[in-house]
Amino acid sequence: MAPAVSFEDHLAREIVASERMRMGALAALLAILLTVFGVLYAIYHAEYRHYFSTPVGIVRSGAALALLLVYELAVRYAVGRRAAAGKAIPEALRFLNALAETSVPSLLIVFIAREANPAVVLQGAAVLIYGVFIVLSTMRLDFRLSVFTGSVAAVEYVALCWYYAGTGGAAISDTALESPPFYLAKGAMLLLAGLAAGFVAHQLKRRVGNAFRAQEERERILGTFGQQVSPEIVEALLRGGAGLASRRAFVCVMFMDIRGFTPMVENMSPEEIVAIQNAVFGAAIDVVNRHRGVIHQFLGDGFMASFGAPLATGAECQDAVAAARELVERIEALAAGGTIPPTRIGIGLHCGEAVTGNVGSALRKQYSITGNVVILAARIEQLTKDHSAQILASGEVLTAAREGAGNATPIGAVVVKGRNQPVELFRLA
Repeated sequence: MAPAVSFEDHLAREIVASERMRMGALAALLAILLTVFGVLYAIYHAEYRHYFSTPVGIVRSGAALALLLVYELAVRYAVGRRAAAGKAIPEALRFLNALAETSVPSLLIVFIAREANPAVVLQGAAVLIYGVFIVLSTMRLDFRLSVFTGSVAAVEYVALCWYYAGTGGAAISDTALESPPFYLAKGAMLLLAGLAAGFVAHQLKRRVGNAFRAQEERERILGTFGQQVSPEIVEALLRGGAGLASRRAFVCVMFMDIRGFTPMVENMSPEEIVAIQNAVFGAAIDVVNRHRGVIHQFLGDGFMASFGAPLATGAECQDAVAAARELVERIEALAAGGTIPPTRIGIGLHCGEAVTGNVGSALRKQYSITGNVVILAARIEQLTKDHSAQILASGEVLTAAREGAGNATPIGAVVVKGRNQPVELFRLA
């Protein structure tokens, strides 16, 4: 069996997958940007020549974008190789990659400003590329990386504005870039954008965690109950988030035993014995599930079931009585049809408060019902032999079942092994 995937492993895989998707999206955006830039230059080359003294800056800018495109594809491939090998991306490399990517708009500004008016460049389209990197940083699923991306963009933009404001001369004079509050405010907006992206990244990461934990809870419930309960109960547990921790609950406990099973199968082969058990227990599982019960364990030629845990229904005893009567009818039908030999069963029912929940160690746990109600239900099932009954129920079950326990024959107060007080019993079949 494959080992369970921890949340950390799952998150690491999601981060790698999201990082590769981010790089793919960025590569696609760069390819689109290069195409659009080339088309615009072909259409409006005269306007570009008006602002650029030589085409060198434009060529350098296009080359920088093309190199970034190749870089993103290469890094995406390397990340994919690491993911295939089950390796995470080192945190230092993630920050280094964020620094390299976010610095590209700064390089574009420097290249273009050599051939054009720095004031135009610092307020042009190249600055908007910072925003692209900040938005896509959310796919890193890391608050710190998004804030780091916004911080790099803010610091580099403010540094470029401060540099050109000091060296730009007439090119910068009489523009807003002369005023520090102007570019400091834009830098602050880039930083705020990084914070906002970090908040979104954190929320995405939290949702990934919630989704994983919800799936873990679903698998835990399904693993705990397996085929013990009906699909309706499993879905109700999943919807309601009912916990499996130990708690007190009102339950009706059923014990069932195949009467005379040992002499019945004395001369049968193991395959024949299993066929009889499968037929009886198959009918029992179907009946108990449909009446909202849970079969906790099979006991060779019998089983223990409960009604009211893990989910209370408010009709625990009615369900248990109905299930017991239907099970007797199903066993009689199987015997009449020749599926099993002539068979009688004994069913004991008792209700009361019990402790329900997972019992065991970290290596193995089982959902269980514990308490005097379980012991007494088992004793009542044994008494079916003494009273020639197939179903015996305590007075508490009859009182709680109300109309569901009609046609009951009183047995009277019976002394039960291990108890000082007698128990009122009723024969239902």
